[in-house]
Amino acid sequence: MKTICQSLVLLGAALASTPVAAQSGHSTDSTRLVNVFTKTVTAVRPYDARGINVFEMPKPDIETFKQPTLDIGAAFTQAFQSITHTNTAAPRLVGGRDQNKLLPIGAGLPLASANLVINAQLTKGIVVSLENYLAARGHEQFYVKGGFLQIDASPINWAPLHSLMKFTTVKVGMFENNFGDSHFRRSDAGQSMYNPFVGNYIVDPFTTEAGAEVYFRKGSAFVMGAVTSGEMRGAVATPEGRSWARYGKAGIDQQVNKDLRVRLTGSLYRSDRSLNQTIYSGDRPGSRYYDVMVDSVGRDRWSGSIQPGFRNNVTAVQINPFVKFRGLEVFGTVDRGQGKATAEAQYRKLSQEAVDVVYRFLSDQLYVGGRYNTATMRLQGMTQDVGADRIAFAAGWQISPLILLKGEYVKQQYNDFPTTDRRSGGQFKGFILEGVVAF
Repeated sequence: MKTICQSLVLLGAALASTPVAAQSGHSTDSTRLVNVFTKTVTAVRPYDARGINVFEMPKPDIETFKQPTLDIGAAFTQAFQSITHTNTAAPRLVGGRDQNKLLPIGAGLPLASANLVINAQLTKGIVVSLENYLAARGHEQFYVKGGFLQIDASPINWAPLHSLMKFTTVKVGMFENNFGDSHFRRSDAGQSMYNPFVGNYIVDPFTTEAGAEVYFRKGSAFVMGAVTSGEMRGAVATPEGRSWARYGKAGIDQQVNKDLRVRLTGSLYRSDRSLNQTIYSGDRPGSRYYDVMVDSVGRDRWSGSIQPGFRNNVTAVQINPFVKFRGLEVFGTVDRGQGKATAEAQYRKLSQEAVDVVYRFLSDQLYVGGRYNTATMRLQGMTQDVGADRIAFAAGWQISPLILLKGEYVKQQYNDFPTTDRRSGGQFKGFILEGVVAF
């Protein structure tokens, strides 16, 4: 409660402040980006509507540096949910309680979420960022998401290094892995400005790990290679059970003309062994669909999503096409993965496809969208593949670049789960409204 009160105080202070005119730099395609807060640290993604459809940030103009500067950003989301769920699972009594009986749910206001980010320009071409959850479904208390140092200029005055850094970026610390493009468009606790829908995907490739990413850019093309700890939590014990994770990404992002933008990327992630690998289960704030398909205890914060449980070994691939023609956006995701838990001898596989179609109009003030998402995988202990299909329809009103009101109707059907599993014959459907403030 104390954290939520502090968040509301911060929100009130921010809204009471007088915003300033929009600065030049990295922005969305909207022509309405006025009356927003000026940001002095331009190497990091804007937290407000200027960050919509922004993926990897371009190289900043390091020659504009004059002195160290500091930016503070925050995001807040409050939802209203009205969803129903059903299943046909056989009773499974444990201690006299049927663990396959669903928790009764109805219309209501889930926990509000809030994020806080602090960015500092330390010197020419060197930025530090600290990202935090103020309140979230999985962490109602203040929780540090991560922090990293980003280097876009050589701190050593040596001509070969200066030449190299003209097309190189180095990121070191604890950060959101740049695996695939879907993580750029997802909701993350209070930060849901970037997501035109409410929920994330059925399988949600997203995690934070400690390590380093190195980018090389040439025109509209780029490649990235990374080495990380392979786990969300830092550790030095049990070295025989851990190994470094390696991943890479390559792509092209071309503004063909003033109306057409085309982007295509591919990513590969590999971890040979881990005590707790989380590339498919790193969403600490939890699902946006509260308490769907959970039992009478109602303690699954990832409700609505499915996690394959590749805790020890994983290979993951994601391919993402993105096309924007005037107000029309089409974003696709193809996921393929395989892995296993520690006690398993055989590898299991997963596949996921999703497509988002969004149309923005009235100078990007309004939008409508549709999503189709399907996933199939073999879960630990099961002898057949299971999965789910989801359709969602969304609409949004960008009241200002700092304020978004959006709604989503969602229907998800669970497929081929055994009758002993709570998700057998499972389905949930209904709508969610979200109000978002981000600056």
